Amino acid sequence: MEVTVKTAQQLRLTAEEFESISKKLGRNPNFTELCAFSAMWSEHCSYKNSIKWLKTLPREGRKMLVKAGEENAGLMDVGGGFGVVFKIESHNHPSAIEPFQGAATGVGGIHRDIFTMGARPIASLNSLRFGNLNEAKTKRLLAGVVHGIGHYGNCFGVPTVAGEIYFDSCYHTNPLVNAMSVGIVPINKTISATAKGAGNPVMYVGSATGKDGIGGASFASADITEESTEELPAVQVGDPFQEKKLLEACLEVINTGAIVGMQDMGAAGIICSAAEMSAKGNSGMSIHLDKVPARQQNMKAWELLLSESQERMLMVVQRGKENVVRDVFEKWDLPCEEIGEVTEDEMLRFYMNGILEAEIPAKELVLGGGAPQYARDIKRPDYLDKVKEFNPDKIEVPLNLKLIAEKIVTIPSIASKKWIAVQYDSTVGTANSSTNQPSDAAIVLAREAGKALAVTTDCNSRYVYSDPYRGTMIAVAEAARNIVCSGAIPLGVTNCLNFGNPYDPGVYFQFVEAVKGMGEACRKFGTPVTGGNVSFYNQNPDGPIYPTPTIGMVGLLESEVGQMTLDFKSVGDFIILVGKSTNDINSSEYLNKLVGIEYSPSPHFDLDEEYSLQQKVIDLIEGKVVQSAHDVSEGGLFVALVESAIVNDFGFDVIASDSTIRKDAYWFGESQSRVVVSVSPKKINEFRSLMKDHFFEELGVVTEDSVEVDGMNWGSILSWKELYESAIASLLPAAESETALDVL
Repeated sequence: MEVTVKTAQQLRLTAEEFESISKKLGRNPNFTELCAFSAMWSEHCSYKNSIKWLKTLPREGRKMLVKAGEENAGLMDVGGGFGVVFKIESHNHPSAIEPFQGAATGVGGIHRDIFTMGARPIASLNSLRFGNLNEAKTKRLLAGVVHGIGHYGNCFGVPTVAGEIYFDSCYHTNPLVNAMSVGIVPINKTISATAKGAGNPVMYVGSATGKDGIGGASFASADITEESTEELPAVQVGDPFQEKKLLEACLEVINTGAIVGMQDMGAAGIICSAAEMSAKGNSGMSIHLDKVPARQQNMKAWELLLSESQERMLMVVQRGKENVVRDVFEKWDLPCEEIGEVTEDEMLRFYMNGILEAEIPAKELVLGGGAPQYARDIKRPDYLDKVKEFNPDKIEVPLNLKLIAEKIVTIPSIASKKWIAVQYDSTVGTANSSTNQPSDAAIVLAREAGKALAVTTDCNSRYVYSDPYRGTMIAVAEAARNIVCSGAIPLGVTNCLNFGNPYDPGVYFQFVEAVKGMGEACRKFGTPVTGGNVSFYNQNPDGPIYPTPTIGMVGLLESEVGQMTLDFKSVGDFIILVGKSTNDINSSEYLNKLVGIEYSPSPHFDLDEEYSLQQKVIDLIEGKVVQSAHDVSEGGLFVALVESAIVNDFGFDVIASDSTIRKDAYWFGESQSRVVVSVSPKKINEFRSLMKDHFFEELGVVTEDSVEVDGMNWGSILSWKELYESAIASLLPAAESETALDVL
């Protein structure tokens, strides 16, 4: 068929990009070649609209073992000869169209990024966003996504240990499904995604290739519309049992020493793996597509190249050791075929039944090579003027604070997520099971290294919407605060940057400011960005989502014994707020959901103040001065107190000590840099001595079961627990909550 500019545009390439491709090849591309460029130059693979700004993030640190972007995931030293491998990525568009498979394959794909480096995944996390939970569509998407995450993770055998979920109408059409995986690897057994050694065979291992997922990378690089359902074939189909076999086979074959390089076939399939491995090794490949195991007959060359069928790997093997690899995969009953070889000339050549179908210089396809890099127009959005106009003095302080508190603990973004957690197996894989004690971050035992890891995902997108720069700093700070409150020291960051259409100057302003804020915060906390994912085009005709730069963070505990939990331990313990409350209701759940104010600044935040707080909390935990630690976040101080109390069914008696702060701000405001701790009477004098150089407020004491606030009885802690834990289930019809969500 004749290939023209119109063909390129149908494949979501621009006229200028088509001209650039023709110049690079010295001729017009054929259809297969154009399909390859379409996938590899999509936003999802090339980061063409973001890479210039991503390069400004801190990408090196003393514990970094590979630079950001060099491999499929970040790798940091945890000591004892082991490294932690971690990454977060989005599967938003597929989940919007087919929530079960979209979420399931997102989980499968991120785990492959971990074990393709030779690491065994030991923990899974997620960060989810949906529209209004009262909407039928939201309930359907939610049920499918939760089922997909639980199904894949539980069957694959990696515990899902943590996550976050928010509900807001801006995510009605564009839900966000961000999946994170964490693994452990002996440093001397890591595998690089590199092709080198002319004549070395290229081997295809894993599941057979089908037509599912074709064009998935370019599908993820466009806005969601009413017609997007017609692109359902772009959604992949996963098989967690097949991936479990692939994991074990890959780790076993690595131990044979036969593997030169390996990469999973994720976005853009074979073309992506072949191009990236070749470009990294300054080599090329000659691939015979008719040798690719296929589960459908008469697949065309471009279909085989671009299919995103799951549970597949591309391996470069030492010549002469092919049978060693075949024996391992035969043992695990997985396809293993030699489909080509490494070449010296840095060209990718794809053949079908002996006919050359495509010939492309590998480096011209990839990020950092020939892929285009753009800086889009920037314009400060007009809505930020409305944010600046907010005047809290016009908001009357409610007289019935208890009624407000009751409503706040039932807001879906705040209320208990137990109805989700019970569907995730958090202890599967006993060799590296989570401790499952309640901490601000999940604690995972890395037994091989004799260490423990604290892991978390965090982002309050309303804060980022109100102030992209400061809101993203808060996201990094909260992740670090959660790590610290759990007894760990922050190590590094992976990010999933979810934004609208980058061609919208207002969206690009949000993106650029968010990256700047992230960079400043990461430098302050010493947490380099090890890698991640950019997900643009989360936009529909009604407008973009809130900017949502999700932060995945990993911290290190030298031993699980050092874990700090968030729950109150004993009646009579002192309840203390470390950090200073401010007269601030900005961007709080209280202000937005109950008062109905959409535009207000992000809450109080000072980076130096936050850093100082975290260092103090580290000292308190390491000195064994505190019994519990829990940061103040969504819902404010009162919600933090309830969450610390209900674990062991204790109550609390607390009084606001600063009369200059309005009561709704004191109890429900979300100003940052605050942590609730409990201290045994035996340790209170030591605590006061250690805190001489840092602000704190003694709020009250832990009680047997009653809740007392400012001298008023607010009932039993059991009644608050019932409100908190039943709020979301009450919004779901009984049949739906039992069958669609499998809540037993």
